[in-house]
Amino acid sequence: MKDLAVIETILRNRHHFFIEIRDAVGLSEKMRAMLISSIIFLALYGAVLGSTHSLWQALSSAVKLPVLFLATLIVCSPTLYFFNVLFGSNQSLTQNFALILTAITVTAVLLLSFAPIVLFFLLTTSNYQFFKLLNVAIFAICGVIGVLFLSQGMRIVSATGKEGARARRNAVRLWIVVYAFVASQMTWTLRPFIGAPSMAFELFRQLGGNFYTNIFASIGEILGFFVVR
Repeated sequence: MKDLAVIETILRNRHHFFIEIRDAVGLSEKMRAMLISSIIFLALYGAVLGSTHSLWQALSSAVKLPVLFLATLIVCSPTLYFFNVLFGSNQSLTQNFALILTAITVTAVLLLSFAPIVLFFLLTTSNYQFFKLLNVAIFAICGVIGVLFLSQGMRIVSATGKEGARARRNAVRLWIVVYAFVASQMTWTLRPFIGAPSMAFELFRQLGGNFYTNIFASIGEILGFFVVR
């Protein structure tokens, strides 16, 4: 119940939540609650994704989706910390970690809220490429909202002057681009999450190509240009 209370505070009173992060109030408890909640929510959404293929795919995706987000968090959080230090922020590494975890938690909550819609399309369409692009769009929407929470948290937690704030905003924007590239590459490395119906279950697929060309190929197949596996 305490974990859910933290989630409700983030959604309903995020300014107060960010103030507490700025003042280092209960950071360990907050991060623990966000970590547990994010893992559960992402695992549930991952299971929904994988259920389009098989039970094994559902179980695999339920494990891999939290790993995707948390591994990206671990890889990218030091970069954001040093960006902030470079531009005069007094945030600690723990505070940076908590802020990024807040964005991931918001993203995870929103993904779970989309689960009924995903289930609806799962039951009413058999087009694999459409279903894949639908989920890419859902991830993009939820990710953008999570990033907005991160940006607001950075503004509240960072105690810098006007010039420092402008430089920090630019640093955060640059970091978001880096985070997006790392996340997309991590997604490609850990795939499949949905599983093509014409292929047997695979825990991982061979590396080759990249996330972006695959998405364009999926769009091309839906539009009738060519077929992609």
